[in-house]
Amino acid sequence: MTSDPGLPIPILFCITELDPGGAEYALVQLVTRLDREKWKPSVIALGKDTELAEQLRSADVPVTCLNATSSRQFSIYPKLVKQMRKINPAIVQTFLFHANILGRMAARSARIPHVVSGIRVAERRGKWYHRVERWTDRWVSKHVCVSRAVRDFTVEMTRIPAEKMVIIPNGVDVSRFANASPIPSSSLPGYEKGDLIALFVGRLDQQKGVFDLLEIAAQLQNRFPHLKWLLAGDGPLEAEMKTRIDRMKLQQRVHLLGRRNDVAELMQTADLFVFPSRWEGMPNVILEAMAARLPVVSCQVEGVDELLCNQQSGLVIPNGDVAEMTEAVATLVEQPQRRSELAEKAFQKVSGHFSWDQTASQYQQLYQSLFDGDA
Repeated sequence: MTSDPGLPIPILFCITELDPGGAEYALVQLVTRLDREKWKPSVIALGKDTELAEQLRSADVPVTCLNATSSRQFSIYPKLVKQMRKINPAIVQTFLFHANILGRMAARSARIPHVVSGIRVAERRGKWYHRVERWTDRWVSKHVCVSRAVRDFTVEMTRIPAEKMVIIPNGVDVSRFANASPIPSSSLPGYEKGDLIALFVGRLDQQKGVFDLLEIAAQLQNRFPHLKWLLAGDGPLEAEMKTRIDRMKLQQRVHLLGRRNDVAELMQTADLFVFPSRWEGMPNVILEAMAARLPVVSCQVEGVDELLCNQQSGLVIPNGDVAEMTEAVATLVEQPQRRSELAEKAFQKVSGHFSWDQTASQYQQLYQSLFDGDA
């Protein structure tokens, strides 16, 4: 293939924003692992320039940021079409809802042969999401879903044919999380000798069920006075979280860390990971906890069943069942050997089946099949 004078094939990745997050990090991992003899990647972000954009540029990937605000994303549509015509890719791969929709429309206007749409979450915020997905599906060659659950949900809600769906799971850099050094306990807020640390990493948002964490912490504070909670992340509920922590008198138990760049180190420091999210796709943060040998208590959201086997490699709780999640946390606090057993089995699964190299290989096979006209 490398003798073909048309190589490398230009391919464009379009994403809503490049603020650090699961989808954004996944894009970086995918793009930087492409075979450059076969593919010539470029990236367009609808939003502002960020550190992830610089990371891509340092890997010799051109990045254009259109600086759209959340309220004016459609205003940058002409710029997006112009950039697509300039790059003239054979394939456009989109990530996240706004880029999925604008990217499809712009690719049609720019006469790009193939669009691959990334569906990364079972979106439950409103039925209009699914209507727009269905209306614009005509301009999509294939949809990549990160889990079987996301595919099934999307087919049910949008009525897009299942044969247009391809399942490619997320990956994780196992060595990064397995070999990170723990943070010195003296630098942790509120830490006292003998404390156990329950960790949450994610956006402080309705989707993530973060208020449940405070309910669980309140239920367990007298039962386990040595249990402390570290919540890493920011988001629209941050101010309300602080208010509730004060009102519930949890200041000595629950600590908001804000956005962190040392998640791997935090995971090596913590004793268990608690994830009460309401809906997902395949949570990168669960993969990361598994790679860090950190035992997981999670709600049964999309993708989790494909990662964790309940009672064998994690504790998986019915969605929204705060009482049962509270007892699951209590079980792991009381049983250190159980924590170790669950964590080790989870590590064995993730290290054998969820590398970013495997993920990138599956994407490249899909792109090649589209370019060859086989898909």
